[in-house]
Amino acid sequence: MPNRMFSSVLPYFCSGPVCRGFGRGSKDLGCPTANFDYRVIEALPSELDCGIYYGFASVEGFEGVHKAVLSIGWNPYYKNDKKSVETHILHDFGTDFYGRAMKLVMLGHIRPERDFPSLEALIEEIQNDIRVAGEKLDLGEFQSFRTHPFFTEDGKGNS
Repeated sequence: MPNRMFSSVLPYFCSGPVCRGFGRGSKDLGCPTANFDYRVIEALPSELDCGIYYGFASVEGFEGVHKAVLSIGWNPYYKNDKKSVETHILHDFGTDFYGRAMKLVMLGHIRPERDFPSLEALIEEIQNDIRVAGEKLDLGEFQSFRTHPFFTEDGKGNS
């Protein structure tokens, strides 16, 4: 059943350069992320609550539109003092892509942001989020977004 709380802002299209994040996605969590800079974060609609979302993403200079799971928020486990948007693209690019433009369409909400009692519990939940995102994005209702003009045109999206 779709989450109606987010239906007024989803799908949400955004794009911007990939910048360096906190450096813990690959190292601590085994889940590399592409991070948007503050301009994309500040442009997010206020109705888009902190939490875990799924959608599709593409990266300038690389072929394809890929499944993605992302976190919007403060990462309570790490007690961040800055809000972030960290996107894990379900594809191995074989290299980093800092400075390249990433396009992202957020299609659905998985869960709210929350704290975890241990790093192991956080990693387990991230793996579950990745599984849920992959399953949701296989649904027929989302397939048209893989070929949406946003990914093939110069459009910048909502941000």
